[in-house]
Amino acid sequence: MSTSVAQPPVRKVKGTKPFIPDLVYFEPGALEYEKGKRIMQWVTSQNIPYQMTTSHNRITNLPGETEQEKYRMAKRTLVVGVRKTLKFDQSKPSAEYAIPISTGCMGHCHYCYLQTTLGAKPYVRVYVNTEEIIEAAKGYIEERKPEITRFEAACTSDPVGLEHITENLSDLIRFMADEEYGRLRFVTKYHHVDPLLNIKHNGHTRIRFSVNSDYVIKNFEPATSRFEERIEAAGKIAHAGYPLGFIIAPIIWYDGWQEGYAELLQKLADTLPEEATKDLTFEMIQHRFTKTAKATIEKRYPKTKLEMDIEKRKMKWGRWGQYKYVYKDDQQDALREFITERIFEHFPLANIDYFT
Repeated sequence: MSTSVAQPPVRKVKGTKPFIPDLVYFEPGALEYEKGKRIMQWVTSQNIPYQMTTSHNRITNLPGETEQEKYRMAKRTLVVGVRKTLKFDQSKPSAEYAIPISTGCMGHCHYCYLQTTLGAKPYVRVYVNTEEIIEAAKGYIEERKPEITRFEAACTSDPVGLEHITENLSDLIRFMADEEYGRLRFVTKYHHVDPLLNIKHNGHTRIRFSVNSDYVIKNFEPATSRFEERIEAAGKIAHAGYPLGFIIAPIIWYDGWQEGYAELLQKLADTLPEEATKDLTFEMIQHRFTKTAKATIEKRYPKTKLEMDIEKRKMKWGRWGQYKYVYKDDQQDALREFITERIFEHFPLANIDYFT
């Protein structure tokens, strides 16, 4: 008499849901734009509480007893406003300029440089005057012709995580498709790319996914899409004909980092469809922090495992007027050489744009 052994049930992993804010603020001027009106309709259809505010730069009295509670609430707060400053910042080394369509991110990555640059304004801001932003971009393109001008749309945000609300990336992709001398770039940790798949882009937009070792994603990237979701989305993007890239950032030195990053590149090679390996780019950014960031991170994530020992680091002058702390030269060399070798082992035709 044969007996069958019961198999354990397959554990179904829940997908990362799109961002739905807990609270929304509108500048009155935002409702003078069609996009602002449409976002208001979406907010009311979702039964999300909203308030009016005089400025997207002055959101105060968010709910919460402690700084940590207020910070978590800020990350769940959306502010809909008009971008008044249309002078674009530089965005080296990834592009010539940062194109400002949103500021702030719903993710909780412990190491994020927005901990410093956004300071006391960690709430998520989106801008509805997209046509004016595009007109400003046209001016920059005209200035540099016949050189190509690249615009980075993810310097201060993760716009893919907001696209279902704003459609700002869709607007930029359509615009850039017809620009002979303009190109768009953005990077994401979210997999919600479906709204972008059927847009005419003419290969003028490169979409990159931020990837890392399991150790880094599990310990330092809460509230982002899982690695597997990002790679599935990368396959969709490649199938839609977009130029594809990966940013390995921040590269972190920890016990077992060689195995972690070797496994990362092996998983990419095993998972990506063939079409995704053509015209593939990699960017590598080592972990860095400022004293201001260290103090803020330790306050907001007091149990973080993120190593920020100034004595173990090398000082480097940063563009924001502060010293930042990067790995010492021998560690930098080891990280760069090891990961570069693994990239070319699996993707011999890829380009590495930079290591910084």
